[in-house]
Amino acid sequence: MFFTYLRRELRRRRKAALVVASGLALGIALVIVVDSVSTGMGKAQDKVLQSLYGLGTDMTVTKAASASTGDAQRPRFRFDAQNNGDDSTQSTDRVMVQGFQTLSASTVAKVGSQSGVSDAVGGLSLQVLKVSGQFTRGQFQQSESGGGFQRGGGTGRPQGEVKGGGADFDVNNYSVYGTDVTKPGLGPLTSSKITSGRTFKATETDAKVVVADSAYAKEKKYKAGSTVTIKGVTFTVIGIATADSGDSAADLYIPLKQAQTLADAKDKVTTIYVKAADSKKIDNVKSAIQKNVSGTTVTTSADLADTVSGSLSTASSLAADVGTWLSLAVLVAAFLVAGLLTSSAVSRRVREFGTLKALGWRSGRVTRQVVGEAMVNGLVGGALGIALGLAGAYVVTAIGPGLQAQVGGGTGGGGAGFPGGPGRRTAKTLEVALTAPVSVTTIVLAVGLAVAGGLIAGAFGGWRASRLRPADALRRVE
Repeated sequence: MFFTYLRRELRRRRKAALVVASGLALGIALVIVVDSVSTGMGKAQDKVLQSLYGLGTDMTVTKAASASTGDAQRPRFRFDAQNNGDDSTQSTDRVMVQGFQTLSASTVAKVGSQSGVSDAVGGLSLQVLKVSGQFTRGQFQQSESGGGFQRGGGTGRPQGEVKGGGADFDVNNYSVYGTDVTKPGLGPLTSSKITSGRTFKATETDAKVVVADSAYAKEKKYKAGSTVTIKGVTFTVIGIATADSGDSAADLYIPLKQAQTLADAKDKVTTIYVKAADSKKIDNVKSAIQKNVSGTTVTTSADLADTVSGSLSTASSLAADVGTWLSLAVLVAAFLVAGLLTSSAVSRRVREFGTLKALGWRSGRVTRQVVGEAMVNGLVGGALGIALGLAGAYVVTAIGPGLQAQVGGGTGGGGAGFPGGPGRRTAKTLEVALTAPVSVTTIVLAVGLAVAGGLIAGAFGGWRASRLRPADALRRVE
């Protein structure tokens, strides 16, 4: 009897049921879209952070560069013309440790032994300035300001002065990262994919081989098998790596021991990349490292996320704040409207319910009937809302609006403890496409909201129906 009456009433009141279901559907769809977009924002931000120091890295350990260290690293060059007065073609490389003070390689093992650390690997960030050209009857010396050099390879003219002669020279400025080839699963190189050639072998700990970033390789016309000379040492290009998003961590990657030799930094590293055994206990691991490894700065993904700015950060804030509150407001309004419409519908059925009570229906039976109708409306609204929400999420993903994220800036690659990509001192801007993935949890939440909406509407209607008396039907007939 319950289901027969339920089916008949829902069919007879299709328009009213559709209005209630549509209101719930709108609220539920908005919740799904906002939740999926927020998830997409999180994934985009994770992609940005991973591009800085690689997949699987939960935190980094560094030692911020001091002012005196920065002065010591300022590049100065002096070129002398030949005594016979002829033009002189000269070239010189300056290999500098970049970004942070160095740490002893033994610190890597000490960090790796801390409670909660799954793995740790060290790396050395270098910057290379290669100046070459012709100098005539005099000498060139870079000015004390040391400025004017631009990163990214290519040529430029730094600020300087020519004494007693002329000069025509080129500056090639590029970054080099010394990677521990025995642990390829951790560190900045993991954020790039080998698109030509191969990556390092675990046995090439001190080999003269190099993996080049695809953008830098294109500029310099490098390919697998080409040779690169750094400070008089010839390296063979074994592979070309393409960054998953934005810029790469460095222009060239070489084995750590080779990088230490070039920079006269034996058994030194600038950054230690750490993977936690449990991603939920990263703060505990950070505290343990800070307590037991003195003089270092530990930076987690959460710390790094606070430095992200640009449209990605703005959109994330809007999704987290405005979007969440808007979806909650629409959802509450939908629940309230559904309840009021259900209560209003019961009021219009006074004669019907009064007659049923006169025929022997108890108030509880009438209430259950009303709640049953409201639950069906809620489930229908939930189904429509899920369909609309999935469609909205699909549209967002299909369009894939691009968002920019700027990370870093300031001294030492963005401040004390900020990885910022090996050798980076300037802010790094990345562009990522927004997606809106819908998880099973979101669908379960939508179903729960549909049930909740039906129960709230049923509560309004049931309360109104429970107050009806048989005499109400007689008064309505009169």
